Amino acid sequence: MLSQNTIDIVKSTAPLIAQAGPSLTAHFYDRMFHHHPELKDIFNLTHQNTGRQREALFNAVYGYAANIDNIEVLLPVVEKIAQKHTSFNITAEQYQIVGMHLLATIDELMSPGQEVLDAWAEAYGLLATVFINREEEIYQQKEQQIGGWRGTREFTVLEKKPESNVITSFILAPTDEQPVVDYQPGQYIGVYLNSEKLENQEIRQYSLSDAPNGKTYRISVKREENGVASNFLHDEIQVGDRLQLAPPAGDFYLNSQPNSPVALISAGVGLTPMLAMLESLKESHQSSISWLHAADNIDRHGFKAHLDTLTEQIDHLNQYVWYKEGQVDNAFSGLMDLSQIQDHIDWQRTDFYLCGPVAFMQHVAKQLVGLKVSETQIHYECFGPHKVL
Repeated sequence: MLSQNTIDIVKSTAPLIAQAGPSLTAHFYDRMFHHHPELKDIFNLTHQNTGRQREALFNAVYGYAANIDNIEVLLPVVEKIAQKHTSFNITAEQYQIVGMHLLATIDELMSPGQEVLDAWAEAYGLLATVFINREEEIYQQKEQQIGGWRGTREFTVLEKKPESNVITSFILAPTDEQPVVDYQPGQYIGVYLNSEKLENQEIRQYSLSDAPNGKTYRISVKREENGVASNFLHDEIQVGDRLQLAPPAGDFYLNSQPNSPVALISAGVGLTPMLAMLESLKESHQSSISWLHAADNIDRHGFKAHLDTLTEQIDHLNQYVWYKEGQVDNAFSGLMDLSQIQDHIDWQRTDFYLCGPVAFMQHVAKQLVGLKVSETQIHYECFGPHKVL
């Protein structure tokens, strides 16, 4: 436990952290990568270049300082980050590196004095211990399950299949031909890419897009315009190639009772975790399933034929589609507008799962709140650094 003096000092520095803004975390990352360039093989440098990771870390640092006297409110964020860290195989030694450069950054930018630095060192040490212990629990849990492992494991690409003009699926099987650990529908898997064509190792988390089967995994990847990893997968990885994977992880997953209505809401490649949920629900779920999806146009609509077939086969599955561009039969035009299906969903009883661009999820969440949907019924996943809707 932290001393009251430490709590008071750290909390009193929260306004200084807020004033520094993301420039604090920008300085931190620049400093750390200068001294430890090997960490560029772990961090997503695309998110560094766009500022998304720096903003996310700033929010985390400020949130910790502002709530250090009420750590319980941070526990959901701790779990989300710990799950993500296990897909990167983060170690206790790396926490020491981060702590050293975080304290040095505070000292260099703020010169707050030794008492403040000592308080932050104590506070960071406690937080690091919480993460290290939780992540070790996750590592052991995955390792001990049937088909589980720790670290990375080699998989072979069995199939590569286009699902739209921007999304391609990869079916992956372990090279050792042994079982693979099951996962909760909605979780992701860590994919490690190494090649002479890449400046650094690239690690990405891709949602598993099918129901667990104990034998293979499927990921469905959108080609991003400037995406180093996605373009490498689309252009370079072929059937028979081998990839290193970390075990499935993530705190966003299907968690609804069989008799509860479920709505799966997505945009673009955000449909991938929803597909895993749908494939897991389709035969056993006892209540209605609503599939709501938004795409730029019909050519970018992933898995369209498969979803149309499922809708025909499953009586309690209803599909609603919005295209931003073009007029298509059986689809709405423009942005997703829930008022257009207001009479088709029991808004107060349904569990809602959202995935897609942050702006899209904010747009949908605002409509759900306007329809008197409780926040406890809304569950969502951000691809990349987390943001609160």
